[in-house]
Amino acid sequence: MLGLTAQEAKDYARDGYIIRKGLLSQDEVADFRDHARKQLEAEKASGAIMSKGDKEGKTTLLKMWTKAEDDKYGLLARDERMVGLAEDAVGKPIYLYSHKMTMKQPHEGGAWEWHQDFGYWYNYGCLAPDMMSIYIALDKATRENGCLQVLKATHKLGRLNHIRENDQTNVEQEHLEAALKRFEHIYVEMEAGDALVFDGNLLHRSDANRSDTYRWGYICSYNAVENAPFKKVREYGNFDEMKKVPAGSFRKAS
Repeated sequence: MLGLTAQEAKDYARDGYIIRKGLLSQDEVADFRDHARKQLEAEKASGAIMSKGDKEGKTTLLKMWTKAEDDKYGLLARDERMVGLAEDAVGKPIYLYSHKMTMKQPHEGGAWEWHQDFGYWYNYGCLAPDMMSIYIALDKATRENGCLQVLKATHKLGRLNHIRENDQTNVEQEHLEAALKRFEHIYVEMEAGDALVFDGNLLHRSDANRSDTYRWGYICSYNAVENAPFKKVREYGNFDEMKKVPAGSFRKAS
């Protein structure tokens, strides 16, 4: 199945997210994760990986790509399974806005505070919230190792005001406190290979990784072609025609 089922489409419209179990097979996860772990941990040693801090001083490692190249990362971002889900979620022709790896190392990976992705994409020149992301769990994601959390249906609030705190862009506290009282708080525990498909205005966060396990995730964000940024603020996010590839093509890349 390439796109959303009829039930998933209803759930996505109502809740702002759906979980697609087993989007990647275990062999695919192992191929992608093992390659990424080896390459990106080597880059970390050379100082080429970004580090984002939280209020406790813990850090999450981050690698971001500006283009979808013909490597494992770019090919998975353009995999027909990913694109099909994103096209149905946005409901318009799309392109890849950004893709990145979030790396929460054992006992170290920091927290991300409550935010909407569109809370900062708007500041980067995207006028409309015709945007969404797909998070693929590369390791089992649990409460203990800092799985994603969402406030169900908060995408219906529209874009809330955000402020810059430490290395993060977070929703303002007054509106967050009201939302926490009114919307269901979900811990999105996932198996490796599961995918969380979520709206750009869905409030979400994650805790620090306090376990002895890795919690890595690969995130691809998609934007409507007609919603391409009207200004260039960052290297990523500007329109670049996306060429969809067959499922599993990334396994052929070195």
